[in-house]
Amino acid sequence: MTAAIPSFTGDASPYGGGDPYADYRTPGPSGFPFAHLADLADRRLGAGVIAANDEFFAERENLLKPEAAHFDPEAFGHKGKIMDGWETRRRRGTGPDVPHPADDDHDWALIRLGAPGVVRGIVVDTAHFRGNYPQAVSVEATSVPGSPSPEDLLADDVEWTVLVPRTPVGGHAANGFTVDCERRFTHLRLKQHPDGGIARLRVYGEVAPVPEWLAALGTFDLVALENGGAVEDASDRFYSPPTNTIQPGRSRKMDDGWETRRRRDKGNDWVRYRLTEQAEIRAVEIDTGYLKGNSAGWAALYALDATSGADPADHTTGWVEILPRTRLQPDTVHRFLPADAPAATHVRIDIFPDGGIARLRLHGALTADGAERLAARHAELEG
Repeated sequence: MTAAIPSFTGDASPYGGGDPYADYRTPGPSGFPFAHLADLADRRLGAGVIAANDEFFAERENLLKPEAAHFDPEAFGHKGKIMDGWETRRRRGTGPDVPHPADDDHDWALIRLGAPGVVRGIVVDTAHFRGNYPQAVSVEATSVPGSPSPEDLLADDVEWTVLVPRTPVGGHAANGFTVDCERRFTHLRLKQHPDGGIARLRVYGEVAPVPEWLAALGTFDLVALENGGAVEDASDRFYSPPTNTIQPGRSRKMDDGWETRRRRDKGNDWVRYRLTEQAEIRAVEIDTGYLKGNSAGWAALYALDATSGADPADHTTGWVEILPRTRLQPDTVHRFLPADAPAATHVRIDIFPDGGIARLRLHGALTADGAERLAARHAELEG
């Protein structure tokens, strides 16, 4: 049975100097059980905090910064302590006889997911908010097509689904919540009760693309995160995660790709990907951008069709080579046109002996069966 996620409540100790993360509360070395999934609220996918009712002390946009929250004990502005997060002013009651906020008082922020999908876990991170974090948080979600405005989302006819009920949280802590709701969502509403500050919001889940959009594109990147591709497993995640290889755009620096530790045996490293659905791969790009003295030396690609009953986790059966072991150059975009690549649901890249790649692009089109299954899944998630 999966262990329960630790729950944190109460203030953290005041900052006493030194490493501000030394007393930061987390679930431990194993992390959250859903953290291997894509962050649907990643700015690189186009996510944004589109509105908030209050951001007096610190801007709402800080919630989705990709890096960990920074703390500078000497940073003060004309409104007070400058915090790397979203922080609202202190709520008050109605008068001297009722100085405290009402039980249902809260602040809110609207988040547009960069990649709509099924949410499996949420982290409300209160790093460095030690005595000024919210007493409790809650998270709701909705699915609204197109590009709705904040006014559209706040209209009375919009249906919101509770993903995280009002739950006490702790200061200076990674507060994690599992989500069990088999629905596709486009937007979240984060509430903090009654007020306070939150450093970061992470929304882990599975991308659920719009089938009509992919059909209109025809040929598209079958493994791209934004199109529903995903990393299923990898041999090594020591320096940077393999999910970076299917992020949008080109890598901008070395740790924006996937890099493994140095091997001292005779093995090799690999990443296994799940494609959007069953598809035919027509063109391949392997990009080693910014990996100069540590790019992979060689790479090979294999495809598998799991609809035949083959197990993708078994790397010895069912895999077909679509790119033989090929020399890679550092800091270079390599392009290949595989001949007679079979229909596939999964692809594995093997690199030799270690190192890394920045991006993998697999351009192609869904098969008729793949398109049909994707449309049926989309209809199911839309309810």
